[in-house]
Amino acid sequence: MYQEIIDKIKPELDKTLDFLEKELAKIRANRASVSLVEDIEVECFNQKFTLKQLAAISIPKSREIVIQPWDKSYIEYIEKAITISSSGINPIVDGELIRISLPPLSGEYRESLLRLISQKKEEARQTIRKWRGEAWEEVQKLTQEGKIREDDKFRAKDRLQELIDDYNEKIEKLTENKKKEVST
Repeated sequence: MYQEIIDKIKPELDKTLDFLEKELAKIRANRASVSLVEDIEVECFNQKFTLKQLAAISIPKSREIVIQPWDKSYIEYIEKAITISSSGINPIVDGELIRISLPPLSGEYRESLLRLISQKKEEARQTIRKWRGEAWEEVQKLTQEGKIREDDKFRAKDRLQELIDDYNEKIEKLTENKKKEVST
């Protein structure tokens, strides 16, 4: 019975991990990445689209992003959206392309990125703790109702903690890898 409760929170823990991965991918490291711009919202012809819906995005050099809109009429809207949404990224229109050259990270900006990574890590851990708390409350409630034996309650606590430790370790690895990217 308690295993069902633990299995029920696994998809939520996976969602938390996926969300963290996506958030970390948006944080700029020393190398250019499509994920820095692909989800920028572009308001075009009174509708909102993500940049990846309006253009092909490529990385020809380690610090350059090239955006090739599917239609020339999108260029102005894309340039405006990038300028508004990104900190420190200045798009340059080059004919039918938009180029973004990323400057090297300054020490101060690098430190702020490392703080942001730590913040994202803590938010993910809080979400994991929240799910652990909900699962544990449900186990205790079922124990009080007599649906789970006292021995199984403690087994559930141990298994739940093992699962949470596993996810916390995954969070730690993700954030440490991103911190290495930003630091080098």
